[in-house]
Amino acid sequence: LDQPDNDGRTFVEVISEKYSPENFPCRRAPGMGVVVVPTAAPQGSPMKDRLNVPSVLVLNGCGISRAGDQAEIAAFCAHVIELDLSDNKLQDWHEISKIVSSIPNLAFLNLSSNPLAGMTLKPRCAEAFSRVRRLVLNNTQVSWDTVLLLTRKIPELEELFLCLNEYSSVSASSAACPNLRLLHITDNSLQDWAEVRKFGSMFPSLDTLVMANNNLASIQDNKDILQRLFPNLRSINLHNSGLNRWEDIEKLNFFPKLEEVRLQGIPLLQTYTNAERRSLMIAQLPSISLLNGSVVSDSEREDAERFFIRYHLDYPEEELPYRYHSLISKYGKLEPLAEIDLRPRCHAQVEVHYEDKVEQLTIRLDQTVAELKKQLATVVQLSTNSMRLYYIDKGSAFGPEELKYNTRALHSYSIQDGDEILVVPKTK
Repeated sequence: LDQPDNDGRTFVEVISEKYSPENFPCRRAPGMGVVVVPTAAPQGSPMKDRLNVPSVLVLNGCGISRAGDQAEIAAFCAHVIELDLSDNKLQDWHEISKIVSSIPNLAFLNLSSNPLAGMTLKPRCAEAFSRVRRLVLNNTQVSWDTVLLLTRKIPELEELFLCLNEYSSVSASSAACPNLRLLHITDNSLQDWAEVRKFGSMFPSLDTLVMANNNLASIQDNKDILQRLFPNLRSINLHNSGLNRWEDIEKLNFFPKLEEVRLQGIPLLQTYTNAERRSLMIAQLPSISLLNGSVVSDSEREDAERFFIRYHLDYPEEELPYRYHSLISKYGKLEPLAEIDLRPRCHAQVEVHYEDKVEQLTIRLDQTVAELKKQLATVVQLSTNSMRLYYIDKGSAFGPEELKYNTRALHSYSIQDGDEILVVPKTK
């Protein structure tokens, strides 16, 4: 469909081609699109008499670089509320503003992966965006000054996406953007908390801050400042940041409304097991109800807090975390747990039954069902694809259980010494 046109194509060309009735001999179901008769289009217009343009308009990767006739955009896109223009060739804000100003009900605009580096947005053009509520500018290299201008000109902006834009510093705006709830600014280089702090004053209603992959080094402010700067922050994502001290984790408790935290891949946690990470983190964050996407139940919290106390029993007084003392006042000083080896057993001696043969075999329990099939293939002379396995628990009244999930680990079936594995050829 793409024309070999060095200047790219116009928005109008692309929608007339994509939504022309000639390309849709069958009418769509009601509600899928709207048939508009253009009033403003001049006689002999290249536009068709009517276009079936949907209200959620996706035109990504269409080679668009210019707007085309604004009267025609207005005629055909009056009902459009969402517009995806990602991966096009738009690099002139004036052309983008011509498109946007002709779509009066536009609430969502995606301009990701358009080459906007170094392009200047004039304040007059920026006014065209004033009705947009959700704006996506990922991977555009749009300058921070342009972002500030847009936040000033879009007072009702609620969601802003600025990922992959190579920001290492930001400047604060003189005017707050009062309604912004979600800031998605992953995969930049915001390493210094002094930059992140500015989002607090710029976006006083901020509810969700997604800052994964920024290598943020630490959280530097005290309780009073964090409470004042982020009074409404409910969710924060710091995946793959550079946090390496428990003090930074403790500071998350100073955000008064914070209840959801995502914190995987940080240097602080590298030396712990997965279970230790989650328990220590839950114990440090008493108000969190969602950690790394999983709900924290009351019983999980109590177990984590008890684990936290026992984990620190042998620490010298001066190294005890602040949280330890408040948990001791809640649970008292707990005794160390009795040493019971709860690791899954590594091997089991089983009987392999195949047709009328019985073989004694030692199997590794840390392998998967698929790996066991490979081990048995030589014993029973069947290919792995043509065998079915059943596990018979000697101590149970239940019948055989098929081992049908190839990726499942054997220890999850609780196989004990003396149990049986039954091999059955698959019937064609």
